[in-house]
Amino acid sequence: MITFANIDVIKKGPLAYIVINRPDQRNALTKDTLEDIKEALEDVRKDDSIACLVFTGQGDRSFAAGADIGQLREKTALDALTSGGMQDVYNLVESFEKPTIAMINGYALGGGCELALSCDIRVASTTAKLGLPELNLSIIPSAGGTQRLVRIVGKGKALEMILMGKVVDAEEAHRIGLVSEVTSPEVLEEKVEEVADQILSKGPLAVKLAKIAVNLGSDADIKTGLMIEKLAQAVLFSTEDKREGTTAFLEKRKPEYKGR
Repeated sequence: MITFANIDVIKKGPLAYIVINRPDQRNALTKDTLEDIKEALEDVRKDDSIACLVFTGQGDRSFAAGADIGQLREKTALDALTSGGMQDVYNLVESFEKPTIAMINGYALGGGCELALSCDIRVASTTAKLGLPELNLSIIPSAGGTQRLVRIVGKGKALEMILMGKVVDAEEAHRIGLVSEVTSPEVLEEKVEEVADQILSKGPLAVKLAKIAVNLGSDADIKTGLMIEKLAQAVLFSTEDKREGTTAFLEKRKPEYKGR
């Protein structure tokens, strides 16, 4: 793995952890940190031994506390429209071909919350706090927050959180569907690996195509979404893994998927 200045990439079996390593700055997301994440995504994508990617923050206080405010203060209108920013990096996370999990171990605010929103699944420590407080700075969430939060928790709750700058604890985040699991800090990593194991026990091609069908279908009308679903299934019907999965079920044994 490549060594980065602002993140650590740790490989653990079929999992890779991208750890934002700026604990003294509450793992704030600078431009250089985002560039590191972008490069790490490409590195993980090319590594066939890695089947699942986990995002987290160094320490137990903060997952990622959002953008670096000093850098944010100097932003201009043209900066918001320039490609390669936080929104574009998180688009890469959302469309990443391998499953992604946000391991939320503390504050996930602003851009940190938006990073978690771009992951497939969010697992939180009981100490986690999530929110989009950008309106306190007279700006809006602009790394996908106004769009992904609505799709995950609904328009009403999203407007409440954004307009009020409301920060929710792990229990409320679970209640509204913002996170899927809540556990104590001591077993957070164990819970994340349990979730990853459940995903990785499935056919890898089915996992990849399920992500495509959900992500593309959710942004389309129902007829288009259903066609995307049908075409994805057609691809899977032609794979060796489909034959192995159905045969293993009938023979009452564990399938041995090969990703083809």
